[in-house]
Amino acid sequence: MTLAAAAPLGVVHSSPGFALPDGACDCHVHVFEPERHPFSPGRSYTPATASIADLTGFLATLGLSRVVLVQPSPYGADNALLLEALRSLGRRARAVAVIDAATTDGDLRAWDRLGVRGARLNLESSGQADARGVREALAMTAGRIAELGWHVQIHARLQVLAALEATLLALPTQVVVDHFGYAAAALGPEQPHLDTLLRLLGSGKAYVKLSAAQRIGPADDGQAARPLARRLIAANPDRILWGSDWPHTGAWPHLPRRSDRIEPFHPVDDGLALQRLAGWVQTFALRDRILVANPERLYRFETEPP
Repeated sequence: MTLAAAAPLGVVHSSPGFALPDGACDCHVHVFEPERHPFSPGRSYTPATASIADLTGFLATLGLSRVVLVQPSPYGADNALLLEALRSLGRRARAVAVIDAATTDGDLRAWDRLGVRGARLNLESSGQADARGVREALAMTAGRIAELGWHVQIHARLQVLAALEATLLALPTQVVVDHFGYAAAALGPEQPHLDTLLRLLGSGKAYVKLSAAQRIGPADDGQAARPLARRLIAANPDRILWGSDWPHTGAWPHLPRRSDRIEPFHPVDDGLALQRLAGWVQTFALRDRILVANPERLYRFETEPP
C-alpha cells in the first residue's frame, strides 16, 4: 500500500505495510492549540502545537478510520479543546476526559452525547499521590461515571497498579491502562508486577493499550517489546487496544521538563508502529480485532452519539 506519503507536523511516516481494515482505530492521541486554548498554569511541561487539522491529516496519512482523543495533562480538567475536537471530527471520534469537583453531572451527560467514553487519572505526569488519596480519587471518579457506561483510564506504572489491584477490581467500571502499564520491554514477560496486569486482563476488568512502545524500550523495529506484547495479547486478546500516542510528547534525555519553554514532539514513525503491531500478532483476524472490534466495543463506536 502507498499511504503515509504526507508528513504531518514534519514527520514522515512509513507505510503500515498492510491495508488497514475499515474502522481501524488509533486509541490514544492528543491535540494542543495553545493560541486558542491556553494551557493550565500548573502544568509540568509546555508542548508544541498539534491542531485538530494536524490530527485529521495524520489519520488520513496512515489510513485510520477512527480515533480516541485523550485529555493531556497540560490542560488539566479544562476539556474545551477535547470537546471541540469531538464536534469537529464527528462520529469517527471518541474521547477520554479529565473530571474534577467542578465537573457537574450535567456536564458528564452532555459530554457523553458528544462521544466522551471515559475519565482519565494521570498518576504518571502529575506525580504519585498518597495511596489513600489515589484510592479515593479512583472511587470518586468511577462512582460518577459508572451509570454512563464509561471507563476509568489510568496512566501509571506497574508498581502503582500492583498497589491498587484490589481497588481496581472493585470499581463499578471497566479500567484502561495506558502504554503497556510502563512495563519495561527489556525485562520481558517475567518482570516484577506484570502478573498484576495479566490478572486484570485475564479477569476482563482491564484493557491495556499497546501504545507508545518507544516509551518502554528502544525506538527500533519492535523486537524488544515483542515478547511482552505477545504475553499481554495472550492473556486476553479481547482486552487489547492499539494507540499511537501522537503527537508524541515526552521528556528528552538530559533535559528537565519545564513549563516556561516549548518542548518539541518526538519524531516517531507511526507507520512503523503499525508494522510492529502486525509483527506482534499471529493472525490477520487478531490484528483486526485489536484495531477494530475491541475499540468498537469499549468506546461504543457502533452507537452514533445523538
